[in-house]
Amino acid sequence: MSKLSRSKHSLIFFGFFLLGLVFALCLKYTPETFAEDEDDALISDVLEDKFITVYDNNKKLTVRTSAVTVQDVLERLNISLDSTDSVSPELSAEIDADHFFINIYRSRPVIVSDGHISRLVNTSAVDARSVARSAGFVVYDSDIVSLEKSTNFLESGVSSVYKITRGEGSLVTVEEDLPFPTNTIRDYNLKVGTEEIRQLGELGKVQYVYEVKSIDGEDAEKTLVSKTVLKEPVEKIVAVGTAITNAKPLTAAMGRNRYTAKNLAGEYVERQETFYDLPMNGVMSFCGKSGYTVRSDGVKVDDEGYILIAADLSRYPRCTVVETSLGLGKVYDTGSFALTNPEQFDIATDWTNRDGR
Repeated sequence: MSKLSRSKHSLIFFGFFLLGLVFALCLKYTPETFAEDEDDALISDVLEDKFITVYDNNKKLTVRTSAVTVQDVLERLNISLDSTDSVSPELSAEIDADHFFINIYRSRPVIVSDGHISRLVNTSAVDARSVARSAGFVVYDSDIVSLEKSTNFLESGVSSVYKITRGEGSLVTVEEDLPFPTNTIRDYNLKVGTEEIRQLGELGKVQYVYEVKSIDGEDAEKTLVSKTVLKEPVEKIVAVGTAITNAKPLTAAMGRNRYTAKNLAGEYVERQETFYDLPMNGVMSFCGKSGYTVRSDGVKVDDEGYILIAADLSRYPRCTVVETSLGLGKVYDTGSFALTNPEQFDIATDWTNRDGR
């Protein structure tokens, strides 16, 4: 091959290379495009991620874009929404399909009539029953909501009127949660005053069906038709730390009570209980309390229901929860008895003065 031929072929190859480079640059900087009609839709040839079709009332827009969410698509297309408009899927929904569809429902003024009551409302609801509910009316299963033409369009400026025809006996279904019970068990292996959840409670579900008679949109009476338990509740089980005792409750007549119990160290000890009747306001602040009350049996308790106890503070520090023959108590005080009997509890009562304090 001659030098002239080789040079000619090189020029042709270089020309094709430049043409390809220009075409690639044009593809890269071509903007997103969309069309308003399906028949002559102009879809961009840009190699973006997904096709998005937006239905906005009677308009249809199709675009090929890399937008991530519905809101991102609408912002790129400069489509704005009023506060009463709605969009499906919701604005935060992610574009998760190669061809994704977005529906915009524009609000419009409608009149909803229920007997003698008529309401004007701006709504984006589509089906008739949803339109009636958006106007604040309760619609029951046997009611009929129909779309009628306005008879006074020139006066109201509204062409759509929805009329509610009430059924003779409207049925309404209501579902409610069933509370779960709490079962408290005593566990002798747990520290006194501590709790441990052994089983979480679960709410149940119950369904009520009522027959409602309505006059001009106002409920006149409601009758229960049926009640169905859809799901039984699951009880909550709470274990409470308990010491082993063989004690009878301390009484004023008894004066002194003795029994076997387990102390904070888990050791079995001979517990002795006595009682005293003094004003307790001076010690309440030690545990962050400001006062106390007298229980119906004359025992003094704090606002959480703990019995006020005097004990050996070296073994039972202030605010420690302990078990007594009269229930759970909290240590607020001490006394000279702790020098000779460190396992003794002195219980604050109103048994001698009977003055309610």
